[in-house]
Amino acid sequence: MFIAILCMIFIIFADQLTKWLCVALLEGTQSVYIIPDVLRLTYVENRGAAFGMLDEHRWVFLVLSTVAIIGLFIFLAKKPPESRLAWAGFTLVIGGGVGNMIDRVMLGYVIDFIDFCAFPDVWKWVFNIADACVCVGVGILMLWLILDTVKEYKLEKQNKTDIAHDETSDSNTSTDEKEEN
Repeated sequence: MFIAILCMIFIIFADQLTKWLCVALLEGTQSVYIIPDVLRLTYVENRGAAFGMLDEHRWVFLVLSTVAIIGLFIFLAKKPPESRLAWAGFTLVIGGGVGNMIDRVMLGYVIDFIDFCAFPDVWKWVFNIADACVCVGVGILMLWLILDTVKEYKLEKQNKTDIAHDETSDSNTSTDEKEEN
């Protein structure tokens, strides 16, 4: 848990540092291209949820994200997962969630600045480090759940095969004993 907390702190620090740099260097300016026609830095004040959806409901998101983060911490404290994949996913989600929560509490909005502009008809949203961490973390948790479910299914199937094999062995042993008598 200690390493996960250190990683969360690093995520929060990196997120807040990049947002501070964004405000210092980009606020009030045009977008700055990093890779022409693919990636640019654009200052955006996001007052909604993920990718700006449901604008003007910040208290709802603040309450929901607080409850979710506290819930995840309680879950990790009471029932820590054995999987490193699960730890990575939870760490990214919590670190990113706290990073955006800091913005919502302190500013009333979240600062976004990563603008992937290669496919403007498909992708129109600007995001930040915290958003990326939450999305990647959720993806990792989904992968972990799928892999864990497959593992449990295979184990259950193997147990049924072992039980069937044991029952067959027991019935063969009983038949052999009867034949000896």
